[in-house]
Amino acid sequence: MIYHQQASNTILKQYIRCFWWLDNDSSQNLNYTILPDGFFDIIVRFDNYKYQSTVLTGLYTKEVEVMIPPNHQLFGIQFKLPAVEYIFYESIAPIINSEKKLPNTFWNLNSFDFTKNIDTINILSSIISQEINRENNLDDRKLYLFKLLSQTKGNESVNYFTDKLFWSSRQINRYFNKMFGLSLKSYCNILRCSASFKDIKKGDLLSNQNYYDRSHFNKEIKKHTNHTPKNLSNNENDRFLQISIIPNK
Repeated sequence: MIYHQQASNTILKQYIRCFWWLDNDSSQNLNYTILPDGFFDIIVRFDNYKYQSTVLTGLYTKEVEVMIPPNHQLFGIQFKLPAVEYIFYESIAPIINSEKKLPNTFWNLNSFDFTKNIDTINILSSIISQEINRENNLDDRKLYLFKLLSQTKGNESVNYFTDKLFWSSRQINRYFNKMFGLSLKSYCNILRCSASFKDIKKGDLLSNQNYYDRSHFNKEIKKHTNHTPKNLSNNENDRFLQISIIPNK
């Protein structure tokens, strides 16, 4: 299996976490468990580098099993929450824990040469930047909320955000449920779980992400991944892709 990812440019940094590429160059099916991480993706699927389809995923609140056949490739764009309003202009709440097929011509993704990923990423970055520039009325309060979520990794209460933003919990939760399909607290729990993956990979089975105790940590991790921290740490056959790709530092 070949996997690599590239960070977005400075202009797109608040909207895109990374571009990624996965190639099953083996003769066997690859089976992975994808874990909730607080991001959503566009995924372009190929069979022996021949374009097949494009899908948009919602946020995931639980694990999802995927199988990649031999000689199949995936190209992905991993988005942060601000992209929902300022790139796609529509809610992803209806596709939480699922995906929807996009037109083959969406952003001309069916016409790019994905064997030249750097060139393709540069062109796509230009296209996406133009999508953002269509609207200038970025809501500073929402962008500040997303910034705080990224900084705190979900390790704060809902009251922390309401106090910082002078925005009631009822209003924030209405916004989150409408646009993303879950409450702010649920999203924070997913971020905190995801932030623990680095600790889990190192064998630290009591993460530093402010869980009350080991029992609480185990319960929360299993709630979102359906696996104990120990199982994730063992990562048999590199099954948990997001843990496998964390650098060994």
